[in-house]
Amino acid sequence: MSIGIVVPTYNEKENLPILVDRLRALPLPDLSILVIDDNSPDGTGVLADELAARYQGSLSVIHRAGKLGLGTAYITGFQHMLTSGIDLIGQMDADFSHEPEKIVEFVSAITDCDLVLGSRYIPGGSLDHNWPAWRKGLSNFGNIYARTILGVPVKDVTGGFRLWRREVLSAIPWELVRSNGYVFQIEMAYVAHKLGFKIKEVPIYFADRKLGQSKMNLSIQVEAALRVWGLLARYRDLQPVRT
Repeated sequence: MSIGIVVPTYNEKENLPILVDRLRALPLPDLSILVIDDNSPDGTGVLADELAARYQGSLSVIHRAGKLGLGTAYITGFQHMLTSGIDLIGQMDADFSHEPEKIVEFVSAITDCDLVLGSRYIPGGSLDHNWPAWRKGLSNFGNIYARTILGVPVKDVTGGFRLWRREVLSAIPWELVRSNGYVFQIEMAYVAHKLGFKIKEVPIYFADRKLGQSKMNLSIQVEAALRVWGLLARYRDLQPVRT
């Protein structure tokens, strides 16, 4: 079964080669990597091309004209993977907030579900031990807030470490997907649930980045909270395709 991992990048030159090495070392012979680079000023895109030339057939790169947002980066990557006929499509950060080795567990878990979510909020999952209490509290509140409003039966609706069956992504009404930042993760989980697909959570440890600069801030999280309400209206007529 073919597996493709979508990795959006913006100024991840320090992290990308290490990430690629760890992904390629996984005991998953049919794994490929797709980097979506938003014209990183630090030269991440150039480095990605060098890695693609070195690992022809297992790593490819899509260059975009500028910083166009996380949501559209993932949509670009998902659609490329679907066109390429990939069976299982993963998504993860490039900064090692997500442990690459967990993908092996995701692949095992997806045998009896349609979407695997890496979860910080189920037993065995956790946040970076160095996060201050206010940051942990804000993250937890954001999850409770979104999943309560939307009725999504998972504990971690905002996480970005996931593995999808191609059937789920093929059923997404992409013309309705408008979120482009933090709320994109919420929207995609909500739509998968509305469509009737089975979701399973696997515990993960979410580590703070060691190299590079974080792109998350309070204003992004507040904006996401406000945008959650719009999802109810946008998808009110969406019917399940899987029962």
